[in-house]
Amino acid sequence: MENSHRFFRNAECKYFPCHKVDDDSEFNCLFCFCPLYCLGPKCGGDFVMRGGVKDCSKCLVPHRLEGYDHIMKKLVAWFAECRKRAQQDAQAPEAADGE
Repeated sequence: MENSHRFFRNAECKYFPCHKVDDDSEFNCLFCFCPLYCLGPKCGGDFVMRGGVKDCSKCLVPHRLEGYDHIMKKLVAWFAECRKRAQQDAQAPEAADGE
């Protein structure tokens, strides 16, 4: 199957589909949990904050066919940002003892 690394459908999962959709034939289960949750408002998905908790129950970004590309693009950017911060931290002079 072409692009099989981008799509996985588990219709036998007891939670399938985990979001209400009109047609579950193209519901992608590859990202069963969204790896972009930790990005907060930078995730690009359809979420709301409820009492300080991110509610993604109406978001279908990870479950759409094009969701793979969106998620990979966001993760690549996030990893680059983390590497840049780590390099900056490694180059920063350490605070003197006792400060």
